[in-house]
Amino acid sequence: MKAESGLSMIEMDNKLEHIKKAARAILKNESLNLQLVPVIAVKLVNLTYDPDVRIEALAKIIETDPALAVKVLQTINSAAFCLPAKVTSISRSVNLLGVDEVRRIALTMLLFSKMIQRKSGRFDCLFFWQHCLFVAELSRRIASTLRHPDPEMVYAAGLLHDIGKLAFEVHGKLTYSQFIGSLHNSSHPPLEEEKHFFGITHAEMGLALCLEWQLPMPITGVVSHHHVLPDPGSPFYPYRTEIAIVAFANYIASLQGISSTRHTGPPQLPPQVFEWLPVDELELDGLMEETDKEMRAARQFYRIEFPDVNRLRAKLLQASIAMSRSHHTSEKPVSPAVVRNISASLTAPHQSLEPADFVPWTLESIRHDFDFDRVLLFRIDPQRRSLVVSHACPEAGETGLEIDIGRVSGKLLHCFREKTAVLIPAALEPENPLVGQFGAAEFIAVPVLSHCRLAGIIYADYGLSRKPINARVLEEIVAVAAQLGVALANARHYEIQKHQAQLDPLTRIYNRGMLEFSLNRICRRPAGELQNVALGFVDIDRFKLFNDRCGHQKGDEIIRLVADMLKRLTRPGDLVGRFGGEEFLFVLTDTDENDVRAYAERIRSEIERRGKTLKPRFRQLELTVSIGVVLYRPNFGSYHELIDAADRAMYRAKMAGRNRVVLFDDLPAGDGAPASSPKQEA
Repeated sequence: MKAESGLSMIEMDNKLEHIKKAARAILKNESLNLQLVPVIAVKLVNLTYDPDVRIEALAKIIETDPALAVKVLQTINSAAFCLPAKVTSISRSVNLLGVDEVRRIALTMLLFSKMIQRKSGRFDCLFFWQHCLFVAELSRRIASTLRHPDPEMVYAAGLLHDIGKLAFEVHGKLTYSQFIGSLHNSSHPPLEEEKHFFGITHAEMGLALCLEWQLPMPITGVVSHHHVLPDPGSPFYPYRTEIAIVAFANYIASLQGISSTRHTGPPQLPPQVFEWLPVDELELDGLMEETDKEMRAARQFYRIEFPDVNRLRAKLLQASIAMSRSHHTSEKPVSPAVVRNISASLTAPHQSLEPADFVPWTLESIRHDFDFDRVLLFRIDPQRRSLVVSHACPEAGETGLEIDIGRVSGKLLHCFREKTAVLIPAALEPENPLVGQFGAAEFIAVPVLSHCRLAGIIYADYGLSRKPINARVLEEIVAVAAQLGVALANARHYEIQKHQAQLDPLTRIYNRGMLEFSLNRICRRPAGELQNVALGFVDIDRFKLFNDRCGHQKGDEIIRLVADMLKRLTRPGDLVGRFGGEEFLFVLTDTDENDVRAYAERIRSEIERRGKTLKPRFRQLELTVSIGVVLYRPNFGSYHELIDAADRAMYRAKMAGRNRVVLFDDLPAGDGAPASSPKQEA
C-alpha cells in the first residue's frame, strides 16, 4: 500500500469509501457496526477528549458497567493512593483519579474483557493483548519524555493501533488465524500478504472502524498509518508525531519478541520516524525498564500470566538474525532451517539477576553454541583506565588479567569508540595487546552496552583449534551482547532496588526490617563470637516538643540530622539504622564494655554539640539524645531480648535526666521499665 501524495479531497473520499466497501465485504455481517469495542469504551474515549466534559457525565457512563465501576473503586482505594478513608462514590473516584487516568483504566479494561476471554486458533488473544499493552505503555512514556501535550491520548492510540487484526479474527469471513496459517515461509511483507488475503490490510480495516466509531483524528491517524506514514497531502499528516511514536514503539515491541502475533517478525521501521522523532534523545533502557514494570503491574491487576518475555525475545532475535543475513548481503538468503540455534546464548543472561551466575552461563553458552576455544568478558575499570577480565570460559587463569587501555589501538580502539563489533586478524595488528597475550591468529571483540554506555567487551577466539572465524558470527554475538547488556543493567537496577528496600526512606540508613534481619543473623553465630557484640538504643529527647513547636518538617530534619551523625561516627563493619519514629539502633560486632561506652558517649556529645549550634533553627530548643547500651549475654534467648535490654537502659537514661548514656549492666537488679512503658514527653 503506497502512502497518499497530493490526493484531492474527492480522491481521498473515494479512497476512504473504497476501504469501507472492502472492509464490509470481508466481514461476516458486511457491516462496520461491530461490537468489537464496547459502546461504552467508544463513548468514554470521545467524552474524555471533550474539553467541556463534566465529571458527573463520566461517572454516569462508568456506573453503567458494573465491572468497570468496581475496577475504578479498587484503583482509587489501593495502597498507591494512600487515602485516609475509603472512597465509595464513582463521581468522587473520577474526580480524584482525573480524566486521563479514568480514560486509561476504562479503555484498557473494556478491551481486556473483550479480547482476553476469547479462544482462537493461531491468533493468540492473550499474546495480542500483551503486545497492545506494551506498545501503549511504551508510547505513553516516549510521549512524556518528548513532552507531548497529551501522552494519554498517545496511550489510547497505541492500545488500538492493531484493532484491525482483532476485527478480522472476531468478525471476518476469513479469520486472522487462517491468514497466519496461509503464510508458511512467505518472504513477502505481512501487509502485502494481508492485502492479497483479505483485500485490505489490518491498518485499512482499523481506519474504517475508527471512522465508523468517530474516534479522534490522532487515534485514527495512528491506527491507519503506523506502518506507512502519511505524506504532507494526507489529512493525518498533522498527527505525524503521534504516528511516529506508536510506529517506533511497535517496532521496539516486535524487536523484544512482543509482536501482535507469534508468527511474524519485526515490521520495517519507516525512515521518516527518525526525521519526526529525536530517537537519539530517548534513553531506551530506562523507558524499557519502566514499561516492563507497568506490564508486571498489569499482570497483577488483571490476574493473568502473559507469555514469557525472555523466550519471546530469544525467538525473535533468532528470526531477526536470519532476516538480517538475507537482507544485508548479496549472497543467497539463508534458509531459516540452517540458522544456528543460539537460544541458550540469548536466554542465558536472563536466567538470574546475579552477574556471578548469568555471566559465566552466558560465556559458556557462547562457547558451546559457536564452538569457540576461549570466551572472555572484559569489564571497564575507569579508575585504572584498563580492561580487566571479570569472567573466562574455560577458567584457565585469565580472570583478573588487566590490559592498559592506553595500549589499545587499531580495530580494537574502533570497537571502543564506535561501539561496534570487530574481527581482528593478528597478522594485521601484531602489536595489539590481546594478540600478544593470547596468541590467537584472529579474534572477535564485541561491545556490551548498558544504558548506551560501554560496559565491557566479549572476546572470543579459536586459539587452540586454529579454525577461521566466519564474519557472520559477529551478527549473532552482537545479539547475545545486547541481551547481556540488558541483563547487567537489570542486575544493577535489582541491586539498587534491593538496597533501597533495606533503607529508611527519610534517613537513608537501614530500616527496622533490615536491622532485625541483620540482628537475627548475628545472633545465630557461635556463642564465642557473640561475646564482643553490643547494641545501643538511641532516642531523641523531647522529640514531641520539636514537632509541636517547630512543625513536622523540622522534626524530620532532626531525625535526618541524628541519622547523619550516627552514620558519620559508625565504623564501616558495624550496623546503624532507624528502629522507628525518633528511635535508632547501633550494633557493634567487635567491642567491649569500655569501647562501646566511649562510642556511645561520643555520639551523645557530638549530637549535643551540634544541637547547641543549631538552636536558632529550632526555636531555641536543644537537641540531645538518651542512649541505652547492652552487651550480649549467653542467657539472651533472641535478638528481641537484646533490644529489650537496651531499651530498658535507655529508659533509665531518660528517668535520670536525659542526655546521657546508661549501660544495662549498670542497672540494679529488677530496675528498668518494661519495653511497653509509656515515654511521654521523652
